[in-house]
This record gives sequence, C-alpha cells and structure tokens, in this order.
Amino acid sequence: MRVRFNIKETNVSILSNEERDIDIAKKAIISARMDLEDYIKRDPFFYITFEPYQPKKDVPDVVKRMVSASEKVGVGPMAAVAGTIAWIAVEKMKMAGSRYAIVDNGGDIAIINDKVCYVGIYAGSSPISCKYAFEIEPRDDIIGICTSSGRVGPSISLGDADAVTVFSKDVSLADAAATAFGNFIHNDFNNEIKKIESIMNENDDIIGSLVVQNEKVALLGDLPLIVSANVDKELITKPY
Repeated sequence: MRVRFNIKETNVSILSNEERDIDIAKKAIISARMDLEDYIKRDPFFYITFEPYQPKKDVPDVVKRMVSASEKVGVGPMAAVAGTIAWIAVEKMKMAGSRYAIVDNGGDIAIINDKVCYVGIYAGSSPISCKYAFEIEPRDDIIGICTSSGRVGPSISLGDADAVTVFSKDVSLADAAATAFGNFIHNDFNNEIKKIESIMNENDDIIGSLVVQNEKVALLGDLPLIVSANVDKELITKPY
C-alpha cells in the first residue's frame, strides 16, 4: 500500500502491507508535529537558527532528536525535522509489528523492510538523475536515507549540489548531515568532498553518502548497491 498524506508543511508517502500501519504512521506524524509546534511557540529561536542550539528544559522527544543530530554536524536543529518525523512514524509502525514500513517525508526517508526494495536517485538536472536506484537489502533495523539539494525542492540549502544523500541508523542525523554536506558543495568539488569525508570520519553513525553535482559524483563510506533503474518521477514525494 502507498498512501500520500499531508498536514501543513509535511507531505509524506507512507508504504506498508497493512492499512492499520498507515493509520499508525499518520497519528505519529500528527503527534510529532503538535509536540514540535508547541515547543516552537515557547522557544521561537529554535525554529530560525542555522547553528546548533541548546533548547530550553522539558523538551519533547522530537526536539531532543533534532538537537542531538544537528550538534554532530554543525547545523540548526530544523535541518533534521523531516527525517525525525519520518523516523518516529516508522518506529511506531515497527512497534505495532510491521516489518515493511517506509515513510518518505519529501526525500527524507525512514525504512524497515523484510524484502528487497529500491530507492530511486533523483538529482535534478544531473545526467544521472532518475537512471539509478539504491538496492536496499532486507533489514530488521530502521535506517534513514535522507537527501538535500541546493537546486531542487523547497528546503533551505546553502550549497549548489543536485543531490546529497546520507545513510544512517539515526534518521535525524542522516537528515541533518545531508543538509550540512550539501552546504559545502559549491565550485571546488574535490576539496569540498574532503571536508565531508572529515565529518564522516568523526561520526561513526554516518554509514555513507552520495554527492551529485552536474556530472560529478562522489560515493563515500559504505553505500548499498547502486543499480540501473527507470525512476518514475510521479513517485517523488513533493508538495501537493
């Protein structure tokens, strides 16, 4: 089953074998958003800063995860918001017994799968866009597959990459790192990749990263197998 769901700025695709799990994911997304919105009302600077930020006391789980991830890679906590919400939703689906659950929050994906699945690589106008996919082997643990772009989509990026994808079991960190790495990419690709490698070496929780800028591609860390694919753009989760 594949269901599109949106609430305010959150636009997701939810995939599962059970309708029950779709409903669980929706409720988890709504709850996480409400917790985050309530916190932002009390601490509005949390919402706008581009730097790591220590929040006020009595913060909800969604905020804790965003803060922890952003501190590790030097970005503001909102850089981790989409991946964190996706992660919380898939956690709830897993707790209910789901072994195949995917929440794609605008390119920031949390996934657990008991059969092989494929995550397409969309990189804007790059020549590799929509021609390849990551082959995700069956797994018992949730993994984050999060993408940032300076050329595609509404999210804020200070760089000029077509796509930066990061893999991590900490989905919040995958999201924050994708933003951080994307911010580095401008016009000195090789040296900018070295900066990314340096950060990855300091964070064992970051499994791997794909960086795409025009025809230039960097494969960093331990990435899944990349296979040829005809990626259907209609499956891309984007605002309605």
